[in-house]
Amino acid sequence: MKNILLSTLFGAASVILVPLTATAQQTQEPVSSTKPVSAVERDLRRFSDWVNEKVTRAEEGARREWPSVMADYDRQSARLDRATDSLSVQSRREYAAQKQRYQTWAAEQQRLDSAARQPETVAQVQSRLLGENVNINRARATELPELYARLLETTREQRRRWTAAEWSQASAVLSRLNARYEEVRTQLPTKDRLDVRSWQAEFRTLEKARDVKEIIDNR
Repeated sequence: MKNILLSTLFGAASVILVPLTATAQQTQEPVSSTKPVSAVERDLRRFSDWVNEKVTRAEEGARREWPSVMADYDRQSARLDRATDSLSVQSRREYAAQKQRYQTWAAEQQRLDSAARQPETVAQVQSRLLGENVNINRARATELPELYARLLETTREQRRRWTAAEWSQASAVLSRLNARYEEVRTQLPTKDRLDVRSWQAEFRTLEKARDVKEIIDNR
């Protein structure tokens, strides 16, 4: 009797364990909720990355590659324009924002490119290097120290990017300052004259250092 009772109990337990084990296995199975990315969404990601890369590039590099940049934009935007209905509302907004961002950047690059093709006048060069429009031939003695200081500040900041032509322009501005200085230097106190001589020497030192570097680079 005891054996029959134990057999019955173990049999019932085994019957109960089977569905529990199956239920546990079902609970542990992962359920994937990742939505597959469509081809047009991938195109949008590539387009966004492309725009981000272009608008953060140096201006000179962008202008050198301008024809290929415009061709790339036309190709990518044409493909996305044909498939905008397949994009989500959020993606369509992102696409419109990226197009506007690129077009604003492109307009600025075209403006800079057009300006770069126009030769600067003497007055424009002088204004760029000194930070203001000034007639050096009529500058007062008291104005000269500040003009020298501005020319040297510009030279220190920009000289590593200057071409030979830009160095020639800066040297010409310095020569005009020097000519005016010789006319009015007796009206300046000793301290100002010492400052001017120091700036004159510093410019020539930087100019010679550039010449030496060019000779070494061309060997």
